[in-house]
Amino acid sequence: SPAGPNSSEPQIVDSGRGRILSWVERAGAMSHLKFSERTASGWSPAVTAASGNDWFLSYADVPSVMRLSDGTLVAQWLQQLDPITEAYNLRLSYSKDNGKTWAPSFMPHNDGTKTQHGFASLVEMPGNTLGVVWLDGRNSPFDFDKPETGTMTLRYAAYDSSFKQSPDTEIDHKVCECCPTTAVATSDGLLTAFRDRSDDEVRDIAVSRLGGGKWRGASPVAADNWKLDFCPVNGPMLAARGQDVVATWFTVKNDLGQAYAAFSNDAGRTWGMPIRLDDGGSLGRTDVEMLDDGSAVASWVEYAEGRSDFKVRRIESSGAKSAPVAVAPVTGGQASGYPRIARVGNELIFAWTDSAIDASGALQLQTAVGQLP
Repeated sequence: SPAGPNSSEPQIVDSGRGRILSWVERAGAMSHLKFSERTASGWSPAVTAASGNDWFLSYADVPSVMRLSDGTLVAQWLQQLDPITEAYNLRLSYSKDNGKTWAPSFMPHNDGTKTQHGFASLVEMPGNTLGVVWLDGRNSPFDFDKPETGTMTLRYAAYDSSFKQSPDTEIDHKVCECCPTTAVATSDGLLTAFRDRSDDEVRDIAVSRLGGGKWRGASPVAADNWKLDFCPVNGPMLAARGQDVVATWFTVKNDLGQAYAAFSNDAGRTWGMPIRLDDGGSLGRTDVEMLDDGSAVASWVEYAEGRSDFKVRRIESSGAKSAPVAVAPVTGGQASGYPRIARVGNELIFAWTDSAIDASGALQLQTAVGQLP
């Protein structure tokens, strides 16, 4: 692993050259967002994108670093406003010199409320522009005189190549409060997936598509009809190539946690049958990567017989799937967060957070690689 001690919160995104792994390292009161690039020669030296002593840190709401096609690096992290109410702002910055210097940070939201702004997904749009999707709590305080209040919303903002922002817009007015989002660029526009929330507390995975400058209404990936009165902190993941898209997610059926995947061949307008990923039970925390033949490699945390394991398997839109492959045991409870997978050529990259083997119990980011058959 390129990460130092006391490291966690991994994220892996496409860099245009390979893949960028980012993580958070903690040293006393300071937090540092660092990243390394996976290339043919291995991991590049770690670079610090941002640091602060006022960050909001969460195993589920993680910072990230991405690279646009012109080489510009973009970073996002969370600045804490009120630890009691868990209010925080989403901060962005960019670097034009491969991480040597960074622009002053800025926010995609300007509502001025001390509420939650996070769970961001960054995606490159045509013309070297940046799209940002995030959960926004500006409407979360409830007003008895305004029944439409008291909801977490999903919002979007875009930046041109000079980082001039377009006005942020609402994608969905009522979504699950703290499930991570995901977004991908398809050949037919931007697609985002999230855990929606109905008035009767059904919290299934939905997608919305940006087309013609307008977000389409949310549509379900699968009708799980999972009803619960709280957020499960377990969001979906997407991968896309052209109009082919694959989604993975977590749900509970018959009191058993389960992980699923589904394919779409029309940029998320319709979805095939759900494919179960786990064999005996799951904690979710899924990820997915598409392969050249249209199949995918999906990951999840298997939970069976009292132990948790980071597992992967290959899946096809027909429902066919390979035997599962165990990458590593998952230790550290919730703090272990979301394991990640990514692909560079014929290599699969795995990243996860483990608890230290010594008595300190400190978290340590681990990585592994494997060759595709």
